[in-house]
Amino acid sequence: MRPSRPGITLIELLVVIAIISILAALLLPAVQSVRSTAARLNCQNNLKQLALAAHAYHDREDRLPPGITLSGSRPTYLHLGWPARLLPDLEQSALWSGAQRAFATDPNPTDFFGHVAHAPILGTPVSAFTCPSDSRLRQPFERNGLYFAYTSYLGVQGLSQFDTGGVLFPDSRVSLTHISDGTSQTLLVGERPPAADWELGWWYRGWGQQKNGSAEMILGVREMKTKLSSRECAKGPYSFTPGTFQNSCDAFHFWSLHPGGANFAFCDGSVHFLRYSADSVLPALATRAGGEAVGVPD
Repeated sequence: MRPSRPGITLIELLVVIAIISILAALLLPAVQSVRSTAARLNCQNNLKQLALAAHAYHDREDRLPPGITLSGSRPTYLHLGWPARLLPDLEQSALWSGAQRAFATDPNPTDFFGHVAHAPILGTPVSAFTCPSDSRLRQPFERNGLYFAYTSYLGVQGLSQFDTGGVLFPDSRVSLTHISDGTSQTLLVGERPPAADWELGWWYRGWGQQKNGSAEMILGVREMKTKLSSRECAKGPYSFTPGTFQNSCDAFHFWSLHPGGANFAFCDGSVHFLRYSADSVLPALATRAGGEAVGVPD
């Protein structure tokens, strides 16, 4: 007869399971932290691309792109947002050519829903415009038979839609030489996921709150709510605070899906993660020539 081998007892099995459970519980937060950090870095990389593209636009035009175009005739690309202006510098020349053709053949640029040539561009997601943490934006959102693509990054208009103290506001023509506060201390673009009701956040063209692009692709750091369809939201001013996908009122302030704060690109091309505790200095950082002496918070 073969000698019997000692088996594992039930108690020993339970001890092993308990040890594995404890190790898993200890490792899970670390894994989640690593994933969160990676997503934040990928998001920062997108903002870095946008800042470099804005500088390339500046080198070509001797100014930063307008936050949104509101005045002029067809050649000025009515209601076009600043993200679309950067397409040639983001290796999206084909998409930009499509936009140019759409405007060139548009019989009524004031009604951009009416011209079919705009539809494919309006519904095309661009990875450089979306935070990797927001998986909703990988596909366009369908609404009333039309498709819309969104941006996670909004140009910093200044304090609100009634202010032109920032660098990306309606019909802006800001040169880097106009930023007397210093390009390293002036905000260019910040994070804000699209509105919960999907009414705000289009990257290509958009009306925003008052047909002025507000909360669409540009936003103030003390924004005021004037959109009639958001009657349940406070008038403002709004501050830099956390938000959620479920609250449509969070469309009126900067926030992100990253724990503790949001990423911002500055006019010198640098990108910083600002914590919500930095809200008090955001008004100074949002103006290009306010004369404030503030440092970028760590």
